[in-house]
Amino acid sequence: MSSVEACTKRWNSKVPNIPSLHFSIIPVLVMTIPKEKILIIDDEAEILDNCRRILKRSGYDCLLLQESENFARVLKAEQPDLILTDLRMPKKDGMSVLKEAKAADPDIVVLLFTAYGTIKSAVEACKLGAFDYIQKPFSAEQLRIAVQRGINQKRLSDENKCLRSQLKEVFGFNRIIGQSASLQKVLKLVKKVSKTEANILIQGDSGTGKELIARSIHAHSDRCHRPFVPVDCASLPENLLESELFGHEKGAFTDAHATRPGIFEYANGGTLFLDEIGELSITLQSKLLRTLQEHQVRRVGGRTLLNVDVRIITATNKNLAKAVKDGRFREDLFYRINVITIPLPPLKERKDDIPLLANHYLKHFSKSSIIEVKGISKKAMELLERYHWPGNVRELQNVMERAVSLTESRIIVPADLPEQIRLDRNADVCISPAGTNYKKAKKDWLDFFEMKYLSDLLKRHNGNITKAALEAQVNRKTIHRLLNRHRLTDDQSG
Repeated sequence: MSSVEACTKRWNSKVPNIPSLHFSIIPVLVMTIPKEKILIIDDEAEILDNCRRILKRSGYDCLLLQESENFARVLKAEQPDLILTDLRMPKKDGMSVLKEAKAADPDIVVLLFTAYGTIKSAVEACKLGAFDYIQKPFSAEQLRIAVQRGINQKRLSDENKCLRSQLKEVFGFNRIIGQSASLQKVLKLVKKVSKTEANILIQGDSGTGKELIARSIHAHSDRCHRPFVPVDCASLPENLLESELFGHEKGAFTDAHATRPGIFEYANGGTLFLDEIGELSITLQSKLLRTLQEHQVRRVGGRTLLNVDVRIITATNKNLAKAVKDGRFREDLFYRINVITIPLPPLKERKDDIPLLANHYLKHFSKSSIIEVKGISKKAMELLERYHWPGNVRELQNVMERAVSLTESRIIVPADLPEQIRLDRNADVCISPAGTNYKKAKKDWLDFFEMKYLSDLLKRHNGNITKAALEAQVNRKTIHRLLNRHRLTDDQSG
């Protein structure tokens, strides 16, 4: 059952005489908003009656319990939204009620009645999870305000539960598609680290899904109710990125017309995802390191240190260990962010996952397509599986969107795929689409031959064009011309 269905079922359970509530258009639907259920516990019948009379006028459904030893049974049967209980009762006191209620539902709201002499005990109860206490004797207005505050807290808690549940659905582990051994190994590690507070470094080529993994970790962590803030470290210049991360005070620089909190402050209590961490300058690396060590930030132009509680997940498509060795990345920062490393395999190492991913995107894009595309032909799938996918999953997604948009049939065929896939230089053969005329088919084969020959040639000579030209018995200009024609570079030979 999805979280949306679960929330709907909870709503329906409170609405009498309506068997189910569906997300559809109904011409006329008269519905009464369900009343919150309040359980009132006190050994004095007069107090119970007064509370019921006051709260009923405010629209609440009240349950009265004079024998507190029956509390556990009533709690299980009625599932109230809020509990009002006297602190001092002869058989089971309010502290026992509080502990039992919180054990059954940590988010349940408990309010205490207390006399002057038991205020100290009521304060202790609040430390143990009671929402508030009301001192006896109390007025009708005091009772209404206290209960309304408690109900507002309950509504907020229920809303957060639904949102967290939906977040886990959207970024659930089952949404990460693939059955290959390499991906399953990654998911096993991701599930383990989600419940930890360790800083995580995700390594992988562009398009392998680093941000999706980071969001999944956050969605299944204890910080899921707090913000997830992604930052692309490669997209902003150094001075602007510093201001974005740490904030700035008014007048700190020319355009600082007002004080602005930084991303660390926005992400407080949650998760900060720093994508392309290897692009940070040495200066910003030093400031980031201090923030991670001290759990404090200082805004640009400011003097005050602000405490922040942020989990850091970083990602890169570069070899940070080599960057450390070359002096381009601080070694101390590398070890600070690299507590746990999650390596994401490129799509070319996940061949078993290509049919699953291709069909997933096919179904997704077919929903908004003019023609309902039903599947992928055998030859087209063979081409997809043979292709080397330099853009990884993101490239496959784009290819399937293009194919679904351009196809004129209900089955994706080779002609619907881009030329670079049909003429993949890493493939063993060139497949021309059915119906291709002789002249076009010949050109396809010649292009494929040149690409394949050139790729293998340069690979044998590690991209050395001079040596490649000598073996091919052509001049260097011919090699360069072929590279330009097929949009290759000498480093693509491997």
